[in-house]
Amino acid sequence: MLRARVWLTCAAMLDPVSPVLTQPCRIGWEAKKRQVDLEIERPLKGAELLARMKGWVTVDVTKAIEIFAKHGRLKLLDERELVVECEGPTELVDLERELAEVFGDQVSLEYEE
Repeated sequence: MLRARVWLTCAAMLDPVSPVLTQPCRIGWEAKKRQVDLEIERPLKGAELLARMKGWVTVDVTKAIEIFAKHGRLKLLDERELVVECEGPTELVDLERELAEVFGDQVSLEYEE
């Protein structure tokens, strides 16, 4: 299993950025007939975090998520850092190739060779 950090181009500053989860998502409930005093915290999944980058980065995040899913799996490393996991080097190279074909230099992967 190989992991690579995902870098995207910031729509405002046009420099590479990698989304990180700084705190878990907090979910609560509202009820019509009673008060619900319950909140749960959970981290977002990798694809959920990337989907929330819509408008903040220069790529179509929906298309990016489709490409990542075809070649590997987006996840949050240590519930913080967005990475893609691929089965092996072939899948990682294929992923990089397709990302470059679709998005040019707007998405890059950082990994140790």
